[in-house]
Amino acid sequence: MRKSLMRMTLRQLQVFNEVCDLRSYSRAAEEMSLTQPAVSLQIRQLEELVGQPLFDYVGKKLYLTDAAEALQRASRDIFGRLENLDMQLSDMQGSLQGQLKLAVESSAKYFVPHLFAAFKRQHPEVNLQLTVVNRAQVIRRLSDNRDDVTIMSMVPQDMGLDFMPFLNNPIIAVAPPEHPLCQLERVRLQDLEPYTLLVREQGSGTRRACEEYFKEKRVHFTQTLEVASADAQRECVIAGLGLAMLTRHAVSMELSTGVLQELPVQELPLQRSWCVVQAKAKRQSPVALAFAAFIRAERAQITALVERFAGHRQPPANN
Repeated sequence: MRKSLMRMTLRQLQVFNEVCDLRSYSRAAEEMSLTQPAVSLQIRQLEELVGQPLFDYVGKKLYLTDAAEALQRASRDIFGRLENLDMQLSDMQGSLQGQLKLAVESSAKYFVPHLFAAFKRQHPEVNLQLTVVNRAQVIRRLSDNRDDVTIMSMVPQDMGLDFMPFLNNPIIAVAPPEHPLCQLERVRLQDLEPYTLLVREQGSGTRRACEEYFKEKRVHFTQTLEVASADAQRECVIAGLGLAMLTRHAVSMELSTGVLQELPVQELPLQRSWCVVQAKAKRQSPVALAFAAFIRAERAQITALVERFAGHRQPPANN
């Protein structure tokens, strides 16, 4: 091993990782309560130890060099091992402590806090770092080994992943109660075609599942309106801008209060499952193992919990 690499400090690697994540010296300095010259100095010293530049500027954008990408993978492994050590030492003392890095698809964000709260009642010294992203971003994070556990549907089969379905995730069609289709006892999927469909952004798991299903059923929507989140979809439907395909969990409060109505579509709901996902090759921390074991053992209770969680949400304000 190069002797220069042995002179790296954990602080330098912390600063480096922050710059990698934020793609900005100034934002990294702000996040870490440092001055920008201090961040620049740490990176410059690190480049001297590595013997290669770590970042390139193209225009005003910061890009990682090949050396930076290699260093980023190594540094994440180092910090991951230190976190595991901390958890193992806590476990030896008879208590489970540490942080769970959990990434979830955006449509799961409604019930995951309640799921973690139930887990934390059993392990009060475990903290949560929750990242909410769309499916495409989840897959990138899995590739980069960023998280301990991932919750998603439509798990990719070619990435060496262990996964366990634990909760039904039905996708339904919703409309405002005054919509003409709400007055019918039964409609077909094709009956929705003349209306505007509100769709999620590219990369959304719900959008991908729906597009694949529409293709299978030979259904084509000529009028679509793209919105960036399930929350925005829900509000646009309430405003009368169109119909939407949403997970039932995401609109449970609106359905129960009558703000939205589930359309009686014969071919729906589209059944999917939420899965807890972990990389096969990754050495799992005690906290990650405990969280997966909790879900495995408490699936029936989790289903009941999710059915109750809508009571914790506030109905949308009527302005």
